[in-house]
Amino acid sequence: MFHLPRSRCFQLLGAGARPTSLILAPTRGLTYSCYESQQYLKIKTIRNFGTSKTNNKTIKGSTTGSTIRPTGGITSGSLADTANIQAAINATVDPSKIAEVSSNTNRKRKYWPRSVFLVLAGTTLGVTLLYNTNDKFATGSRHLVLAGQRISTVTKACIQCFRAYRHTLNQHYATHEEYLEALSECHKKCALITRKAIEKNAGIFIKLGQHLAALTYIFPEEWTSAMIPLQDQCPESSLESIREMFLKDSKGKVSLDDLFSSFDTEPLGTASLAQVHKATLRENGQQVAVKVQHPSLQEFVPLDVLMTRVVFSMIDYFFPEYPLSWLGDELQASIFVELDFREEAKNAMNTKKYFKDFYNATALRIPTVISAHKRVLVMEFLQGGRLDDQEYLKEHNISPSEVSSCLSHIFNNMIFTPGVGLHCDPHPGNLSLIPHKGGKHNFEIILYDHGLYRDVPTNLRRSYAHFWLALLDGDEPKMRYYAKEFAGIDDDNFRLFSAAITGRDFENATKNVISKRSEDEIKHMTDAIAEGGLLSQIMVLLHSMPRIVLLILKTNDLTRYLDEKLASPLGPERTFLIMATYCARTVYHEGREIIDRQFNGNWSISRMVAEISNWWRYFSRQSQLAIYDLSMLIRNRSHL
Repeated sequence: MFHLPRSRCFQLLGAGARPTSLILAPTRGLTYSCYESQQYLKIKTIRNFGTSKTNNKTIKGSTTGSTIRPTGGITSGSLADTANIQAAINATVDPSKIAEVSSNTNRKRKYWPRSVFLVLAGTTLGVTLLYNTNDKFATGSRHLVLAGQRISTVTKACIQCFRAYRHTLNQHYATHEEYLEALSECHKKCALITRKAIEKNAGIFIKLGQHLAALTYIFPEEWTSAMIPLQDQCPESSLESIREMFLKDSKGKVSLDDLFSSFDTEPLGTASLAQVHKATLRENGQQVAVKVQHPSLQEFVPLDVLMTRVVFSMIDYFFPEYPLSWLGDELQASIFVELDFREEAKNAMNTKKYFKDFYNATALRIPTVISAHKRVLVMEFLQGGRLDDQEYLKEHNISPSEVSSCLSHIFNNMIFTPGVGLHCDPHPGNLSLIPHKGGKHNFEIILYDHGLYRDVPTNLRRSYAHFWLALLDGDEPKMRYYAKEFAGIDDDNFRLFSAAITGRDFENATKNVISKRSEDEIKHMTDAIAEGGLLSQIMVLLHSMPRIVLLILKTNDLTRYLDEKLASPLGPERTFLIMATYCARTVYHEGREIIDRQFNGNWSISRMVAEISNWWRYFSRQSQLAIYDLSMLIRNRSHL
């Protein structure tokens, strides 16, 4: 770019002009532009002799001549003499430099596109060679592409759901019924969008969907119903990918065919983290169930955990009345433990050993572990029907009431017994029922998926037991006290918490919890959740509670759900009474500890009175169950 001195600009533009400078800037080809604010003169070098017209004036040109074209309000009358302009340009710009710049410009324009083409071709060829010859590069490239697809799937679903809810909630409706109908349609639409995204990404997203399906006391019915297929209809991993996983984990030493003489290509069942195949051991011909982790999980779990946390954080941001970040926290805290099947084997063996002494009460059977590796677990083959399959129960003459009672014994034993641990994924897909002869019951309950157990802290377990005894007795002051002790619930949230933990409406939660839920009560609760007010309050409440309390709530919800699906003719009374016996036992042992501390281990008349009083309270609870068992026996026989 060339600048003419101020004095030369006046000579070129005339005395009436007020330029700050005259700029000669290289433009296309051999063109130079003279700028004065928004006005400019265009000066073009002419290679050959000739003539050029400017504002009806003809100017002779030469190899160093110029054509002067006034624009932007500068008229030909204001221009200086052509010879003066030519002289000014010659004095300011070296013609050799113009030629040099022109030559360089032409050279760049001539070869630039070809250079880009060569670079692109070389890059493409290099990437192709690396992808086909370097395993790490190929794996990394594939990971980036698939990660992008997974992120895109989640992002698209989130945007669609956010838009749908924003549109629905921001509309004005003539009647309240019209609003509820629109909200229900929005729930259905968004639940379907979410389920499709979950099924596409699979992995831990399936697990998340299963969790949502079980939270019937929190989420609208449209959402929980849409997620039910995820409980036992998850995407499958190919047999080829499983074969590759066997070789990779054994570093090429052991193949699938080396271990099994037969291996069914179709899985018996597919869950969020794994799928189960029926196989035959090559060494002894025993039929076994082989649980294999989905090979893709190892690659994408960290990304998926991050995405779920981001999604829940976005929900918290856009819909602060529905906090869900606690679900992301729970997932992150548990998923990496569950992905190690060696931990699952330990939990299964410990649970099997403990419940051996409680078989008559629970009818529980844990599949025997044959071998365990990080991503492969070989177990005893046990296959049964779903607990909520009424036709299956009728076909094998199994009493729904007895199944309900056994379930209550299983999970209350886990909650209230120190050192046992609570199964962290209690949903219908992890339970099955098989006919059995020779025991107290004509069936056995199979419990699968022991990947994660949690211990309930002693103080929390005791406060929880006190809460339920007060609830069954209708003692509201004690209920409020112990709800704050074990869950941090204040008086303002007490009624809401009572409804959440019992699955009853506000009126029945504290006064009539043992009775069976009526159709009117179920409709009343469904309508309250559908309106959004109750749902948002429950979300905020759950967000503030300890995570182990959430797990207990989830377990309660499972037993309540199965009770209703089993349609036991005895209703939920026996379930609550069974819980009361475990609560009473917990309080009894706590009372003995308190008495022992109070009397420093010494015996006296006062201590004997305290011990007898403590025992009597426990005996009273046990007697209630015994009396009810007798009535159950009579009614159950008549029902059959």
